[in-house]
This record gives sequence, C-alpha cells and structure tokens, in this order.
Amino acid sequence: MSTLVMVIDDSPVVRKIIEVTLRREGMEVVSYPDGVEALRAVTTRHLDRLPDLLFLDLELPRMNGFEIARYLRSKPQWNRTSIVILSRHDGIVDRIKARLAGTQAYLTKPCTRQMLVEVVMTSLGRQAVLPPDPGLGPTEKNTLSPTRGAL
Repeated sequence: MSTLVMVIDDSPVVRKIIEVTLRREGMEVVSYPDGVEALRAVTTRHLDRLPDLLFLDLELPRMNGFEIARYLRSKPQWNRTSIVILSRHDGIVDRIKARLAGTQAYLTKPCTRQMLVEVVMTSLGRQAVLPPDPGLGPTEKNTLSPTRGAL
C-alpha cells in the first residue's frame, strides 16, 4: 500500500505543487481547501483509510490549523498520522502552539521541493533521497517560488 498524504491548504497553487511533488515520489495525495471539507471526506468514508501524513496550513477558512490539529489528536484513530504544519508564519509562538496541538514538524513557506520530501520521509521514519532537479540551470535553486509555483 502506498503512502497516503493529505494536504489541507486554502491555496490551490500550494495544494497542486505538493500533489505533483509527492506523486513523483510515488505517494498518493488527496487535498482539500479547508479542514471541514477534509474531515467530512474522512467521516463519510470518501477516503478508504486515514492518511499517513497530513500537511496543514494554519490560516484556513472555517477552522484554523491549530483547531484541526487539536481535534484530530483528540481522536485515537489519528494517532498514527503525522501532522506537519506548512505556514507563512515563522514565529516561535506559532511553532510552540503547533507542537502543543500535536504536530510533528513545522515548515515555513516558501520551502523547497526537497524540504517537502525530506519532512515526509523523516516524519514517516524513512530515508529521503531526492536527486537535483534536472530542469534547473546551474544558478537556479530547487525552490518553490512565484515563477515556479510558490508555497
């Protein structure tokens, strides 16, 4: 069974970039624009299993990322799912609040494709091996930026 990753982010661009990046790594990815819709998909059995990992934005409509993480951690069936915050906020308070809500990792936008893959592999206890992007020139970085799909 392949790794299932869920992405909850209100930005369609961010969701698409994560989907494409992780599918290239052989992972199955489902994404939702808000937590309420994602929880509805899980509770109505739209998904046949819970994700192995969840990328969660903090600023979301209807429920923020902290609320979603706390809710999921209150449900025993979600104990095996790693939760990774993906946010534009880089403050220590947000990082502490995220940890207290039960998350395993915190990535700040923008981040590189390699960082996405590495956090997935680390969170799932695997070794990350990501070759350099062959489409990049010698001075370009493997970074998700506005021209290459910003996170």
